[in-house]
Amino acid sequence: MAELNHDLPEGMLEWVAEIGGGEVTHIHRHVARREAWIVDVTRPDGSVLEGFLRLQRDDGGVDPRRLERETRITQALAETDIPVTKVYGWNPDLRATLFSRDPGRADIDKLADVSQQRAIMEDFIRIVARMHKLDLDALEIDDVMTPRPKNAEEAALGEVDVIVEQWQHFLDGYVDPLTTYGLDWLRRYAPKDVARVSLVQGDTGPVNFMFQGNQVSSIIDWEIGHWGDPMEDLGNIVVREMWNPSGGLDGLFRLYEAESGIPYSRFGAQYYSVHQNVRGMIPIHAVCANAHPRESLAWYLCYRYVGDRTTCEMLALAMEVEVERPEMPSDESPGVGAKDVLAEAALYAQSHDVSKGIEDRFASQRAKDVSILIECMDRKRRYGAALDAIECEEMGVLLGARPATAAEGFASLDEAIRERRLEDPGLIRYLTRKSYRDEWLFAPAVGLYPDRRWSSLD
Repeated sequence: MAELNHDLPEGMLEWVAEIGGGEVTHIHRHVARREAWIVDVTRPDGSVLEGFLRLQRDDGGVDPRRLERETRITQALAETDIPVTKVYGWNPDLRATLFSRDPGRADIDKLADVSQQRAIMEDFIRIVARMHKLDLDALEIDDVMTPRPKNAEEAALGEVDVIVEQWQHFLDGYVDPLTTYGLDWLRRYAPKDVARVSLVQGDTGPVNFMFQGNQVSSIIDWEIGHWGDPMEDLGNIVVREMWNPSGGLDGLFRLYEAESGIPYSRFGAQYYSVHQNVRGMIPIHAVCANAHPRESLAWYLCYRYVGDRTTCEMLALAMEVEVERPEMPSDESPGVGAKDVLAEAALYAQSHDVSKGIEDRFASQRAKDVSILIECMDRKRRYGAALDAIECEEMGVLLGARPATAAEGFASLDEAIRERRLEDPGLIRYLTRKSYRDEWLFAPAVGLYPDRRWSSLD
């Protein structure tokens, strides 16, 4: 086997070569949040298997079957009219799956032609409508899924319970008022009705499908697929279209309703947008608090602070609470520190001397991540004290007494939320203002996904 640059577990390339019936002749790390690799296997006859290798390394026991579930769902859907990639092989010992590599594109948000975006999104919505009508028994995947919900509340809260259980080791002792409020809000405002229980992708929408021309060629990323309320996937689409703007959502959910026969609920889409954000932010907060050096922390910081801000905005929309963007500190504001020559020197060297000499795409992205992290650290040093003072002042209004420190205030606010001592409107307004300030503080990371806004749900 040719000498290849990688850090894959022992035996992985040999297994891939065996599955592909040849020799691994190319491999490189795919730039994505979850670990994946682009791999080519050249066969004796000269043909090439173009593979997409996913693996799930030891993660401390958090959902150890997520890749297996993704694999099984993909295999089951291959027997239906839902377009998915081919599964070449699954290795339970290595916890790895070799998928076919769709030659299409995922970056619908990068298309300049709005009419093409619309055509693709309409094709996608029709596929989602068909998927939600599938016979669940015929899929034969119950053994890798959580139990089917029996009512609307179970459909809404089943995955909330799953994510809380999986991350309880992190949530115990973790103080974050928005996470605490979001979980409580989901339980208090869970939908009372569900049209039917369907297979839902759990993270569906733009960039989680591939397209060729004006049509979807495969839906990808099924790791959190489960049985649930079809409105959950519509909420997922709202979230993913916010992250990856694809021409807006006007009329798409009415098309879904016509194609599927399943009634569209605007509050349902709002609820499940919050649902997706709150569930999704828990592991992202965990990575931000305890990041392994392998993780692309700059991206996680972006996901966290854009995610927290948009969660607050959708909570405000769902609850019909008016919110406002607060004024941010200036360099002349009390408590703001001076610029740091060390940070400026590090950033200059990174951008002018280091990054320009890197040809590997993954390494180049990691170098960019380093620059972002340096900028974020410097902004925390400069503006952290001024922002903490603002948080203390505003939490004092909610709590009835100004806390001595921001950390003390967050702990008291978290406790008040758990005890349901605060009214929704005032709390939503404060959490939203805080989220705007956090997003501003971590602007270098947030710049990876700038100016993300919710599309209209009408």
